[in-house]
Amino acid sequence: MKRMLINATQKEELRVAIVDGKRLYDLNIENVKHEQKKSNIYKGRITRIEPSLDAVFVDYGGKKHGFLPFREVSIEYFKKITNINARYNIKDVLFEGQELIVQINKEARGNKGAALTTFISLAGSYLVLMPNNPKVGGISRQIEGENRNELKEIMSLLEFKKGMGFIVRTAGLGQTKESLQWDLNFRIQHWESIKKIASKHAAPFLLHQESNVLVRAFRDYLRQDIKEILIDNSKIFDLARQHITALGRPDFKNKIKLYKNEISLFSHYQIESQIASIFQREVRLPSGGSIVIDTTEALTAIDINSSRSTKGYDIEETAFNTNLEAVTEIARQLRLRDLGGLIVMDFIDMTPIKNKRLIENSLKEAVRQDRARIQISHISRFGLLEMSRQRLNSSLCESDNHICSRCNGKGVIRDYKSLSLSILRLIEEESVKKNTKSVNVIVPINVASYLLNEKRTILVLFEKKSSGVKIVIVPDKNLETPNYSITRIRKNRIKKNINKVSPKTYKIKFLFYINKIIHLINFYKRRKIFIICTK
Repeated sequence: MKRMLINATQKEELRVAIVDGKRLYDLNIENVKHEQKKSNIYKGRITRIEPSLDAVFVDYGGKKHGFLPFREVSIEYFKKITNINARYNIKDVLFEGQELIVQINKEARGNKGAALTTFISLAGSYLVLMPNNPKVGGISRQIEGENRNELKEIMSLLEFKKGMGFIVRTAGLGQTKESLQWDLNFRIQHWESIKKIASKHAAPFLLHQESNVLVRAFRDYLRQDIKEILIDNSKIFDLARQHITALGRPDFKNKIKLYKNEISLFSHYQIESQIASIFQREVRLPSGGSIVIDTTEALTAIDINSSRSTKGYDIEETAFNTNLEAVTEIARQLRLRDLGGLIVMDFIDMTPIKNKRLIENSLKEAVRQDRARIQISHISRFGLLEMSRQRLNSSLCESDNHICSRCNGKGVIRDYKSLSLSILRLIEEESVKKNTKSVNVIVPINVASYLLNEKRTILVLFEKKSSGVKIVIVPDKNLETPNYSITRIRKNRIKKNINKVSPKTYKIKFLFYINKIIHLINFYKRRKIFIICTK
């Protein structure tokens, strides 16, 4: 039995989980610090036209300007058009400073700004309205057979303005014409109010903010297979009952229940450990195998390993059974982590073509219930399968994780001895340059110890070769490998050459003099001990 569990015990996070028995099916987490902007509607202004990219950049009020491809610009914003079907140059129909209504299609990620579109979509309980895109329309791909034909007949009876389009959602299955018409009219009114607000304000301006995770969960997941909605917070419980009524889903009002147990809601259904696995690189399979998920800038790589799996009579059967088991978990992890873009899976090698086709068909069946658009290719002769998945929201790992300041997201760092040798070569390169007075090097303590103890003779040799250039090694306890700083000081001015950590000039001078004082103290201590011994 499927249930919707809503956890709101911590004010920083609101978690909505869909469980099938005690197995986590889907998860949404809304963090107070991370505000979702996808599907927000803004009035923006074109700031730059780039014919080479066939796109424009739009100031919609975000930190970075949004990216709007020419194909995502509605014809209603074109100027001087005589033929609708003709192909126009972007500079001929759009101009800088032009204001338009845009919606965020993809949120900003890393150095990339948000992807925008002028083809607005307004999601309702039973359908999605496209108010300025008449070419788009239809029925959810998850509705098949006779149900699809029945919905087509009802759709032909619905009344809406010319130039609009809409898609009936899965939740619209079994609804009457009156219910669908009510939802459609509500979306049309919403669009009219958005246009009215846009006419009164200059760009950039927020026109519509997407609902919170609670409303989105009710709108996107409420189907007849959800038998119970459990909430562990009384305030959210009251709010949920109000939202259900506002969304026009009174049939679910009696399914909402307040959870009052001493054991936390998610712990009761044993899904906390399943949620923890979402943030792990390796996911174990029941048979003993595992899948390893690595996300890069270009794609997500998934490797299937047999590990301790012995599920089969021979190596071929073990490989097939492990791959078959991995397919179900991969489809689940893609949904839970909301991984999007290009995904490449490296399956355990299988010889029979029949087994490869069975794995492909199993994967297609496993992702059928996913709300995202998915395209799947065939397994290549190298055992790789490529697929693409639409990113619905920013993935949990992106929103809740930060790039490691030490390794910069690589996951590995250079060995301190190898780093020391690299720094040594850079010191030599800087010291032999003309007009050099000294080379100051700020490094972590372990690197400084290695250079001063193991490579002191080489450093002295560098000073002799370079005709009196001073090489100063300064250990900094606040630095960690692989960070360091090398500064070349000229006889007439200072020039920073290599900076993996950019210290200020006064800090260099301060550490330089501190280092000299330490050397003097150690020198006099050794001299005092020598005098005592001779006496």
